[in-house]
Amino acid sequence: MPSQLKQLKAELSKAGLARQSQPGSSKKRKRAGTVEQDRDKQQAKLQNIHDRFNQFDTKVTKLKHDVIGRKLKGVTGKPTMSKQAGIELRKKTLLVEHSQRHHAGGVVDRRFGEDDPDMTPEERMQERFTKERQRAAKLNAFALDDDEELTHYGQSLSKMDDFDATGLTLDDDEADATIDRATVARDHFGGFEEDEEDLDSDGEPRKKTKAEVMAEVIAKSKEHKYLRQQNQEKQESERMQLDDEFDSIRALLGGAPADSFKPQVTNTDTDKDYDQLVRDLFFDKRSKPSDRTKTEDELAVEEKTKLEKLERARLRRMRGDVEESEDEDEAGRHKKRRRREKGGDDLEDDFMDEDEVDALNGLGAGLAELADAGGIDDAAGSDEEDQADDSGDDEDGSGDESDGSGAAEDDSGDEAVAGPSTKRPKKSTPAPKELPYTFPCPASHEELLDILENVDDANVPTVIQRIRTLYHPSLGVDNTAKLQTFCGVLVDHILYAASPPEPNLALVHAILPHVTQLSQKYPMSAAEAFVAKLKLMNKNLNRGLSNGPTSPNSKTWPGTAELMLLRTIGTIWSTSDKTHVVVGPARLLIASYLGLARVRSLVDIASGLFLCTLVLQYEHLSQRFVPEVVNFLFNAVLHLAPHSIRESEKVPGSFPCPDFMAEHCPSLRLGKKAKSCEVGKPDFVGLLAEEGDIEQKKVDLLACTLDLLTRFAEVYKGLDGFVELFSPLSELLAAVQTKHYSTSLKTLHDALVDRVTRLLKFSLQARRPLRLQAHKAIAIPTYIPKFTTTGGSSYLRAQDPDRERAEASKLRRQYKEERKGAIKELRKDAKFMAGVVHQQQEEKDRAYKDRMKRVHSSLEGERAEEKAMEREKSRSKKRAGGKK
Repeated sequence: MPSQLKQLKAELSKAGLARQSQPGSSKKRKRAGTVEQDRDKQQAKLQNIHDRFNQFDTKVTKLKHDVIGRKLKGVTGKPTMSKQAGIELRKKTLLVEHSQRHHAGGVVDRRFGEDDPDMTPEERMQERFTKERQRAAKLNAFALDDDEELTHYGQSLSKMDDFDATGLTLDDDEADATIDRATVARDHFGGFEEDEEDLDSDGEPRKKTKAEVMAEVIAKSKEHKYLRQQNQEKQESERMQLDDEFDSIRALLGGAPADSFKPQVTNTDTDKDYDQLVRDLFFDKRSKPSDRTKTEDELAVEEKTKLEKLERARLRRMRGDVEESEDEDEAGRHKKRRRREKGGDDLEDDFMDEDEVDALNGLGAGLAELADAGGIDDAAGSDEEDQADDSGDDEDGSGDESDGSGAAEDDSGDEAVAGPSTKRPKKSTPAPKELPYTFPCPASHEELLDILENVDDANVPTVIQRIRTLYHPSLGVDNTAKLQTFCGVLVDHILYAASPPEPNLALVHAILPHVTQLSQKYPMSAAEAFVAKLKLMNKNLNRGLSNGPTSPNSKTWPGTAELMLLRTIGTIWSTSDKTHVVVGPARLLIASYLGLARVRSLVDIASGLFLCTLVLQYEHLSQRFVPEVVNFLFNAVLHLAPHSIRESEKVPGSFPCPDFMAEHCPSLRLGKKAKSCEVGKPDFVGLLAEEGDIEQKKVDLLACTLDLLTRFAEVYKGLDGFVELFSPLSELLAAVQTKHYSTSLKTLHDALVDRVTRLLKFSLQARRPLRLQAHKAIAIPTYIPKFTTTGGSSYLRAQDPDRERAEASKLRRQYKEERKGAIKELRKDAKFMAGVVHQQQEEKDRAYKDRMKRVHSSLEGERAEEKAMEREKSRSKKRAGGKK
């Protein structure tokens, strides 16, 4: 195969474009003339040869299947020409817009209706003509050179004579007479014609000077001012005349008589009072800014200082001193007592002068006898004590006492849980003594008992609050550790106060807010104190179980102290958490009591019901299922309610009931006397103390059991096993003989039966039997060929029998192609504009470099000339010096 060069020469020779040497000038001239004539043909031939030999300018798409006779578009293409055509088009469009992007101006066609496509050309022309005539009419509204006649109030000005109204009418002879020119020039200001002096040499009106123009302006201004004053005076006179005739006009209109409308005299006294009030308000004292809110540390320091000051005053009054010593005075000088002025509400029997005040330290004469008799405990310092108590309550929020749940405790607590001995000595009733203001912070429960030895129970919260105030963490480094220990001491005191034989629940409720606040402030130490008590309770339970759970002497059920501790835990800590360092062990301990302890008497049932109440308090939010609670309540109904079941094997359901009809558990059913006992609030303190009417206790315990079952049924109604859980209870309640019930107890029983029956019905309706897993039906096998429209054939994809689906597919395909083409064009536009911007930046840089080169060259030339001059000067100096 010949080379490309040989092929090119052969094509050029074939086209007659080969360069051949022809001697002779005539032939050259003839050849030149021929080439000049056939230039266009030669260019066409050369372009054809170029296109055939340059394979890179043509792009051919290879066909997979070539069909003879089929015409295809887009098989061959010329990307170079297409690219060049696109560049040329962008130069005419994008480049022009880019070059004119900051240009402003141009002709805007603002003719009427030009931009309105709804108007025809005839309508535009008509509207424009109308607008033009209206504009002309507005400009010529006051023109005097038109043919229209001037009028005044509808009368022609040419027919009006100014002298007719004054009676100076002209006779017929006078009217026909004419006035000569001299008279007009002399008497009529020259007939309003221009004087000769107002004309220049050519007879044209001369231009007025500035002084003449200003004189005319001043004269016109004075004339207008005079006319305005005349008009104002006329209006004022008309107004005055109207005021004078106003009464007569009102009388003519049928109003009140004229004498009734008289000018009112202003109330000068009221005006004076108003002026005085305005002056008082103006000179009123301005409000002063209030004191800033103090920080917790500042409040603690202030409260501690106040308590210490009150304690010094108490000790001084106890010693009989009248005034403070100089060491105790904060300002370093004695404070003199000021005599209180006698008020209108003061009585004569208790008002004393300062010199009459002796050891009573400010008590009135009427209160002296009572003070001598010991009836006043803290008369002198009661105000200060109240202020200290109020301030302490405001600081820590311990003024509000939490309300109990109504449950009480028993007396079977262990002494080791309560700390010290539960046999508290009875407090003697000495003469009332003033409560101190400062106390040491106890490190043990024994120290706290020593502090509270002669303190009434009502003042115990005050003592605790003062200890917390005196040992605030901000007042000392060791106060934090002391208060953490004090929190554990208060827990011991709660157990001590709730211990038998006389549980003081009021004192427990008074101490509980302080324990809550200290536990929230120091949760780690408080949790350790509570967990230690729970471990001790669990140890006591294990000891009792090891001695025999059915033995009467085994202490397996919690007493009042333990129950109050568990209730305190539910009040202080969050019981809805899944895991908790304090509530978790407490919940487990309660379940152990209910599941392992055995019922031997009503006291055990009372303790168990209190534990069920605590479980309801713990789980009312989380609604966790505690099976021991339902089992215990079922056994409580089995023990207390009268029924026909006499053997444990006949008990409905599968609940364990080891204590039913056992030797260690006597019969606890209601008797015939219970019908006369109405339901009351269960007194757990009396129940745990084994005192009072036995039948009334049974009625109260059974009523509490029925109420707890109703509440737990509401809590557990969403469980999947609710039917299996409460169906035995429903059968047991159906077997109960309600003839021994009182009216109130029977009402509770019927309400529980109705509620459980309804919940069981709803739970059964919500259940669905298990079914096999549903599968899709297996189709019958077929051997018909399967044709898919989603294969590789474009023809099958296009031939969709559904017309709407085919049109939608076609639109989607067109949209996809248009989108791809638009993205491609936008990228090309961006590339073109980037090249234009880059070229412009290069031109700017090149121009800047050229300018800098010129500047540098000019500077270098100037510097060279300067150096040449300096060298010339130096040579001149040298020559001059050599000559010398």
